[in-house]
Amino acid sequence: MTRRSAITVTASAFAAAAPLAAATRLPIKKGILTSMLPKEMTWKDRFQLAKDVGFEAIEGQTEEDTAVEAEMRKASEATGLPIHSVMNMLHWQFPLSSSDPAAVEKSMKGMETSIRNAVAWGGTTVLLVPGVVNPQTGYADAYKRSQTQIRKLIPLAEKNKIIIAVENVWNKFLLSPMEFATYVDSFQSPWVKAYFDVGNILLYGFPQDWIRTLGKERIAKVHLKDFHNRRNQVVRANVPEFVNLWDGDLDWKEVHAAFTEIGYKGFATVELRGGDEKYLRDLSGRVDKILNG
Repeated sequence: MTRRSAITVTASAFAAAAPLAAATRLPIKKGILTSMLPKEMTWKDRFQLAKDVGFEAIEGQTEEDTAVEAEMRKASEATGLPIHSVMNMLHWQFPLSSSDPAAVEKSMKGMETSIRNAVAWGGTTVLLVPGVVNPQTGYADAYKRSQTQIRKLIPLAEKNKIIIAVENVWNKFLLSPMEFATYVDSFQSPWVKAYFDVGNILLYGFPQDWIRTLGKERIAKVHLKDFHNRRNQVVRANVPEFVNLWDGDLDWKEVHAAFTEIGYKGFATVELRGGDEKYLRDLSGRVDKILNG
């Protein structure tokens, strides 16, 4: 090999390596909840702040006031920051798994409003906690009742091209990745998928395991949060506490590896406490650290 050919081969090797290095960042867009933005600001200023500190999308919450709905749409259009999803706000107080028909009706109305919001804002998903297991509602009842009501919502979701994304939370329901996958698959519809929260799983599992089990075909959207489960000397027990990204027990390297493996390319929205510009800018940087691996 001549000196010139050696230089050519070396340069080619660097050129080939460069795209590989750049590809380590997950192809995921950073989102933030509207509830985390300063409430004293106008909607346009809130959206602009989110954009200025580095976020790429917004997740809204159920909004019954059509005037506010319109104002948020205008803020999104003015700033170029899309509202990619809607978090239904009635599923805890009025769960679909309730034995009270009035509660279920309110929950269904909340989903209908949330789907309307998503259409108005140009979103693609509505987050839904499918059921709650408690002393009044057994596990089997929560499973069957929530399935029944979600099936009633599928035609509306399909008509409006909005995915019903069921989320894993501390509701004592769908406690394993295989069960969660089976639950989603039971609807046999592309309009019912999973809204996967990486932090919520830490209480009883490992997010990287859930990510690989659910796969990109089931995961519609992602929530990012962190928490630690440490000894509290006052109550003399382990107490779970949500903390800032990278300040808890979550293994973000493993999460990055799992998302890379399944090829997830959607949105990841931070779900933590709100704060001022300094806090939000730091938070945006922490998300970058997660995405960069």
